Amino acid sequence: MKTKKRLGKGLEALISAPLEQIAQQLPETAQQVDVYLIDPNPFQPRMEMDPVAFEELKKSVKEKGIIQPIAIRHSKNGRYELIAGERRLRAAMAVGNKRIPAYVLNVVKDEDMLEIALIENVQREHLNPIDLARGYQRLIDECDLTQEKVAEKIGKDRATVSNLLRLLKLPAPIQESLKKGDIREGHARALLGLSDKNAQIELMKKTVKLGLSVRKVEEAVKKIKNSSFPGMMEKTMRKKPAFIGRIENKLRQKFGTQVKVRTRKDGGSIEIAYYSREDLDRLLELFEEIKT
Repeated sequence: MKTKKRLGKGLEALISAPLEQIAQQLPETAQQVDVYLIDPNPFQPRMEMDPVAFEELKKSVKEKGIIQPIAIRHSKNGRYELIAGERRLRAAMAVGNKRIPAYVLNVVKDEDMLEIALIENVQREHLNPIDLARGYQRLIDECDLTQEKVAEKIGKDRATVSNLLRLLKLPAPIQESLKKGDIREGHARALLGLSDKNAQIELMKKTVKLGLSVRKVEEAVKKIKNSSFPGMMEKTMRKKPAFIGRIENKLRQKFGTQVKVRTRKDGGSIEIAYYSREDLDRLLELFEEIKT
């Protein structure tokens, strides 16, 4: 049943606190709305939806209904536009619910729509670290917020926000590996200790292949930074002939580690990196296979 009671502090109250808190303070503001009258939020920040988590949500909705109302605003021709709660709306529709409890908010500006959706998203959804960092970055870029303000609005300390944002500096393959859960956030933060992108990617691949712990990765980063392999950690190496680069790539693929080919007038050398005793044993086994 609709009432005249509205959000006491208006939009600011919703942005400054999770929707759950608003629901507790103003339980009578929700009303039942036809799900087919609600259009998607064009500013929805979620990158992808976990199918397993979504199935669990559908089961919960089927058994218990929608416990937390979604948030919508008036649109054209008697329709509504979703502000926050996409997963709940999809789940309700998937299990055949015709109506859903919703807060109808007086939100006019599109930037307000984006800010509410982003904040609700990073507070409520089980986002991976990369999608979470991208949500924080969108709040900064598109809502003109500082890191301090983002931290304040989502109830986190500034260091947490700053550390997550640093993950966006990693190369795309590492970000994807973190999104998929192949590596953990601790692994990714350790890889940030290397300035060379190729070295970061090589160590990430090794981490996944060998199942290295965060501590092992931190130790490997320290060894690389202290090693004599300039091409492994800094962009200070001299430009090399293209054929040398191709040889190095083939050797990296063969041995699964960083390889440096050095040439001289009278010959040259090949340097192969390893990061632990187990890694060295693995390389020795490969050499034995080559000999036979």
